[in-house]
Amino acid sequence: MDKTDVILTQLLLRNSRLSYSELADMLGLSVNAVHKRIRELTESGIIRAFTTKVSLFALKALHILVFGRSMTQSIEGVHKKLRENDSTYWVAVAGGNYLYVGAYLQNLSELEPYVVFVKKEAQMPDPIVGIVHFDTDLPPLLTPQDITLYPLDYQIIYALHKNSRKLVSEVAEELGVSAKTVRRRLSRMVHEGLIELSIEWYPDVSNDIMTLFHLHLKAYADKSKVGSLLVKKYSPNAFFFWSFSNLPNHLICVVWTSTMKELRDLRKSFESEEVFESIVPNILYTGYIFDTWRDKLVLEKGAPPHRKND
Repeated sequence: MDKTDVILTQLLLRNSRLSYSELADMLGLSVNAVHKRIRELTESGIIRAFTTKVSLFALKALHILVFGRSMTQSIEGVHKKLRENDSTYWVAVAGGNYLYVGAYLQNLSELEPYVVFVKKEAQMPDPIVGIVHFDTDLPPLLTPQDITLYPLDYQIIYALHKNSRKLVSEVAEELGVSAKTVRRRLSRMVHEGLIELSIEWYPDVSNDIMTLFHLHLKAYADKSKVGSLLVKKYSPNAFFFWSFSNLPNHLICVVWTSTMKELRDLRKSFESEEVFESIVPNILYTGYIFDTWRDKLVLEKGAPPHRKND
């Protein structure tokens, strides 16, 4: 990937329904050039699906990250064990048998059993558990009715579940409703933050280097501002970051570089920032993405009767 591909991927991670013309305007490219780049990213396997899911906000669910060193003799099969829990959506392997396990929990009561599960199956005796801080730009003063998803909403989400770029006219034909109805309901779900439009992204397929920077902040640093400022300052290398409600001085920033020299230079730049007590980069080698209970929910509530057993 070059830097334009990286920016394109960032845009699609945030909203995978952006049109080719919108993406072209944002990137300063022609529509044909954007179309070609997306095709190459999908054909190479870097992007494997354009997804639509019910948002964590709508589900009142928790996003957690469990990370630490695995003591297993062979790391190869661990992801298969971890995927058996339908809360696990992501497993990534870094140097030194270090694992990152992402999960969506339906409520806080699932936290302890899930951590016990990871400790056992990943042979991770001392995991660090981060509850990912939920940040949103949603409109204020939403009522319960505003965050309600109706049967037709779930049918639209199901139609877009693994192809969020599907045309409104195609969805309307599948569901036997007007395009105007689909467009109106889809617009409302996006506006109210009820759905998540993203991609299944496998950067390890490329020859680039993906690194997780563990950033430990000094006591006086304003965590609410540091992450977003870093992403702006070091874009497009700084992809995005996680901040944790239970780890007040810890951020993890996902960083892309095309060479080891670029990674070394970027680390030096991060170290020059006065807000950090320490910086620990961890290079990722491979990652896996899994369907979870969120996907099953869409199948149960949105699929036609003859597809519910698929």
